[in-house]
Amino acid sequence: MKVVVTGARGKVGSAAVRALQHAGHEVRASDRQRPVFERQLDDEPDYWQAELTDAGATFALLRGADAVVHAAAIPDPAHNPAHVVFANNLMAAFNVIEAAVRWGLRRLVNISSETVPGFLFAERPWTPHYVPFDEDHPVLPQDPYALAKHFAEQLCDAAVRRSDLRCISLRSSWVQHEGNYERNIGPLVRDPSLPSANFYSYIDVYDLADAIRLAVESDVVGHEVMFVASPDNATGRPLADLVRAAHGDTIEIRPLPREDASGTGIAKARRVLGWEPTRSWRDYLDDDGRLRDSDPHRRA
Repeated sequence: MKVVVTGARGKVGSAAVRALQHAGHEVRASDRQRPVFERQLDDEPDYWQAELTDAGATFALLRGADAVVHAAAIPDPAHNPAHVVFANNLMAAFNVIEAAVRWGLRRLVNISSETVPGFLFAERPWTPHYVPFDEDHPVLPQDPYALAKHFAEQLCDAAVRRSDLRCISLRSSWVQHEGNYERNIGPLVRDPSLPSANFYSYIDVYDLADAIRLAVESDVVGHEVMFVASPDNATGRPLADLVRAAHGDTIEIRPLPREDASGTGIAKARRVLGWEPTRSWRDYLDDDGRLRDSDPHRRA
């Protein structure tokens, strides 16, 4: 298929581009950064610079495509003013979805977020009702990032009601790669008593890229929302022990697929997409949370 990937120079978008190209798809990559005005290399995708909050630029970008992966966004609410995060992320999603509907695209993969339920960046803190939390958990966002992601999912709901577009929203967990595992996950490996707002969940960017590729190729109709996370948690310890130590008996612990399970349930992504994550922080870090001497074997 001809697939547009927005946010293609970010950590998620760039991994998605490689996974889609490896699977034989024709990819048009897009981001805010300027292109390189040189001869295109054999393994380089077509690249378009586009500001997605501009409807005209977005419509031009998606013309002639079969599918779009919308990964572009300000990635958290903590480093920009609230109105900037909300306006950028919501309008970019609106324009991408609107263009996909009007051009008659077959598939939209919306990179949503684990923050949608609302407890990660809440101004008035609260905890999930149960772990592993899943798609049935109540959605009660407070912050501008989670709100925009939640509204983007609702825009997908509306799109499938008024068109033949098929949408999958992937609620991605905390994305890790070889360049940030030690910085982000290392401290939790060394000290599991550190607070973890997402209940020790993470996702390897190359596993996420595999899920994106499967979602692009899926024939699932309508709009499906699913969490994507690594099956293990970021400490290697039993999840039940971690939750009890941090929260006592205030959170229901539901049956776990493994002792060191993630706080995020991924049964739906496995069932609907046939997705099976294969990478772990242990491929990158030793038992002290330090980067291994050799580069981990990874499959893009």
